[in-house]
Amino acid sequence: MRNPQLNANGELTHLLTLEGLPAEVIRHILDTAVPFTSIAERDVKKVPLLRGRSVFNLFFENSTRTRTTFEIAAKRLSADVINLNIGASSTTKGETLLDTVDNLVAMNADMFVVRHSQSGAPHLIAAHLDRTGRGHVHVVNAGDGRHAHPTQGLLDLFTIRHYKHDVRELTVAIVGDILHSRVARSLIHGLTTLGTPEVRAIGPQTLLPTAMSSLGVRVFHDLRAGLAGCDVVVMLRLQNERMKGALLPSAGEYFKHYGLTPEKLACAKPDAIVMHPGPMNRGVEIDSAVADGAHSVILPQVTFGIAVRMAVMSIVAGN
Repeated sequence: MRNPQLNANGELTHLLTLEGLPAEVIRHILDTAVPFTSIAERDVKKVPLLRGRSVFNLFFENSTRTRTTFEIAAKRLSADVINLNIGASSTTKGETLLDTVDNLVAMNADMFVVRHSQSGAPHLIAAHLDRTGRGHVHVVNAGDGRHAHPTQGLLDLFTIRHYKHDVRELTVAIVGDILHSRVARSLIHGLTTLGTPEVRAIGPQTLLPTAMSSLGVRVFHDLRAGLAGCDVVVMLRLQNERMKGALLPSAGEYFKHYGLTPEKLACAKPDAIVMHPGPMNRGVEIDSAVADGAHSVILPQVTFGIAVRMAVMSIVAGN
């Protein structure tokens, strides 16, 4: 069965998920991002790879950080960027998602960056474009429901590779609300595809999916035991907006057991790095002393995110 993200030549035309994406494609994206990290240091922070192309940011769900980094990345590639105010768009007047897409294609859109609360929305758009003979218009998933956030997974992989070099020699712990986290799913698929020998999921039973072991992940319910000997610690925020019912007694109780403090971090390797996709809840999943401490690479993650999104957009557009 053909991967819907790849064309007949095996080239990336959409980025919808890291699940099922070949390791060589993931490595190609990460390698392509490396030279883009230095563009921010230039006087003119632009390259002409997407000059004349129109990139539409379709954010049906709020996200300042992701939308801003995609916008910066597209502008550094010299694209024309159009941010749609979805709250005031025709979809609130009854127009379907695909009708909206068709109208934007008629305005000569070249790429859609899509964030949606419904899992599968970017896949639906990509399949519609391919089916109607407009596969030259590309779709990048900027997060869909609980399903996937592939560019966040890629920038996390890039960060890990930058600081730790070979992901095939590491133990990586992902801590917190994995049940509701599309970031965790994408990172797990990326790490296992690239051959990371041990990926750990740490959290209370109520916040871990039941099928974690089928993803090749070791499950821990005790934070200290899960962090023992880890090279990388990825903290996740509690996704209260996606929770139904009381999955936790309180934020204070959660921090007591699963909040990352300097004392608990000491269980990991002395040179372990601490990551967080943001936004952070200080005093809930992470202590400020850790978030701002020597082990933290949280701000470089954001910087690397621009380079990785530049790489993704340039590759899917055929440059």
